Amino acid sequence: MTPLHVTRTLPEDATDAALRADVRRGLTATPKTLPPKWFYDARGSELFDRITELPEYYPTRAEREILLARADEIAAASRAHTLVELGSGSSEKTRHLIDALTDLRVYVPVDVSESALVQAGQALIAERPGLTVHALIADFTAGLTLPQTPGPRLLAFLGGTIGNLLPAERTAFLASVRRLLSPGDALLLGTDLVKDERTLVRAYDDAAGVTADFDKNVLAVVNRELGADFDPDAFDHVALWDAENEWIEMRLRSRTAQTVKVPVLDLAVHFAAGEELRTEVSAKFRRDGVTAELTAAGLEPAHWWTDRAKRFALSLSTAR
Repeated sequence: MTPLHVTRTLPEDATDAALRADVRRGLTATPKTLPPKWFYDARGSELFDRITELPEYYPTRAEREILLARADEIAAASRAHTLVELGSGSSEKTRHLIDALTDLRVYVPVDVSESALVQAGQALIAERPGLTVHALIADFTAGLTLPQTPGPRLLAFLGGTIGNLLPAERTAFLASVRRLLSPGDALLLGTDLVKDERTLVRAYDDAAGVTADFDKNVLAVVNRELGADFDPDAFDHVALWDAENEWIEMRLRSRTAQTVKVPVLDLAVHFAAGEELRTEVSAKFRRDGVTAELTAAGLEPAHWWTDRAKRFALSLSTAR
């Protein structure tokens, strides 16, 4: 195998088809919704990078703190020869793990963006000549087949991204992860923890308005890709804490009664004044809940690490 190998498991038109399906389904539902994955075009990714640097947004810093402090322990516990990362993006955080995994032979980043995978893979190989990178262009929420690589394998799902899945979706996702793993393989999972409402809401509604721009970017994506005529200025960004479900919801609230047209879908979408479009759910977790969900999926929780302020957790569980 060459040092960088890229495998496409998504058809070339898969992203366009998925966007059309999600927009039609979400904008005709009650209440209206759009999945958060459509935030992330080039501008959305740039905005999110800015969000991670904001004083209000703690998750990225908290997770990085754990990785820096515990990477050697994670490496010793997993003994991984292959590292698989779901939603790898720039692979920036994973470099701490790669450096600690002294027996690592293969890194398998999984992302929908070919350009991000190639750029990150080339940079890693230049820095670490002995590493093989087998990148997968794939949507890990829609089923995944991993390449044949040496075990044990460590599968990393970082950033608290699992919180974007609703409970039933998390159950299905964790079951699919377990099917990817052989006995002795491990899952490293990042989960944002329940904390006071003010801290949580501020993390998703910063004073500078960067998160508001990020939230509204989903409308720009739909406009560009599907010819819609959303006016982002006709919507307000809203972040709310749902104490019953223990998650943050990001929404876009229509300032006036309006009709939005989506010509590619032959769709006219009516918004009442004050009607809200949900764009993201971000669940927050407690240790006993994470343990229960992992155990139900056939995984054995083995380690639990938090940052000093106990805002975020990384857990390591093994396949039974």
